[in-house]
Amino acid sequence: MTSVPLSVLDLAPVAAGTGTGTALAHTTVLARRTEQLGYLRFWVAEHHNMPAIASSAPAVLIAHLAAATSTIRLGSGGVMLPNHAPLVVAEQFGTLVALHPGRIDLGIGRAPGTDQLTALALRRSVEALSADDFPQELARLMGYFDQEPGASPIVAVPGRGDAPDIWLLGSSDFSARLAGHLGLPFSFAHHFSSANTDVALEIYRRSFRPSARLAEPYAMVAVSTVCADTDDEAEWLAGPAGLSFLRLRQGRPAPLATPDEAAAYPYTAMEREFVLQRREGQALGSPDTVTGQLDALLARTGADELMLTTMVHDIDARVRSFELVAERVAPKLNR
Repeated sequence: MTSVPLSVLDLAPVAAGTGTGTALAHTTVLARRTEQLGYLRFWVAEHHNMPAIASSAPAVLIAHLAAATSTIRLGSGGVMLPNHAPLVVAEQFGTLVALHPGRIDLGIGRAPGTDQLTALALRRSVEALSADDFPQELARLMGYFDQEPGASPIVAVPGRGDAPDIWLLGSSDFSARLAGHLGLPFSFAHHFSSANTDVALEIYRRSFRPSARLAEPYAMVAVSTVCADTDDEAEWLAGPAGLSFLRLRQGRPAPLATPDEAAAYPYTAMEREFVLQRREGQALGSPDTVTGQLDALLARTGADELMLTTMVHDIDARVRSFELVAERVAPKLNR
């Protein structure tokens, strides 16, 4: 599509009035269509206890999407490693690589992807709520893929010799520095931490050490994007995502509202300001508007790749947004 690779991050949004089966079917539709449009990769994110998001089991969903597509790279954006035993993750993604060689990415994060009570249910002890041992657990995970025969009595099968491309995900200086230190590609969560983007990428590049996996730093930036025929339509389509995030922060998560429901919601002045602040850093509008916004982001960050995430109520509008970006935005982007 463009000299700047474009990819997709999907959360399998559950729209009000539908269920998780519909959400996962819609994600499959989107994966197939974005493959046709030439997007490089399609990632799904791990979230738990969120009524608006059905992507709680990335490895399972990736297996389904890989069987439903043929060329697009599939991956996790990401697997939250503190929620899992490294051996299990190695076996799951080793299995995916064995089934679909050359197409699997393993994006790793250290946040819980949920609230603390749910994180406790996942990790099963208060002591495990800390992510202080994340670097050691990440090294253990990578070791299962790279292990020499006879090096350990514990072998990941599949896993050893079936390594996915490993990425580190983050929204902080810590993740940026660790990705650089380990010589891994880095994906920054600009879509919910836009104030930290520039500093984190600078730290990543400054900290980078070449590794067997990567010779030079490679930074991807994930950005919320809604593209429609007009600016007004894009604003209307984006309303449910803002309301969903507000409800999540207020501790009352719900399925993704319709645009009409979001427009009719009685926001207080403080709530309205919260939603507007979250809009900062997003690419939102007509193709011309989105082109300018993404160009500015590329110029500012020097990103090697952009990953677009689109949370709208209607699957047709979601697909249309990615079509407009591929057909009318991507050809105009400047590296």
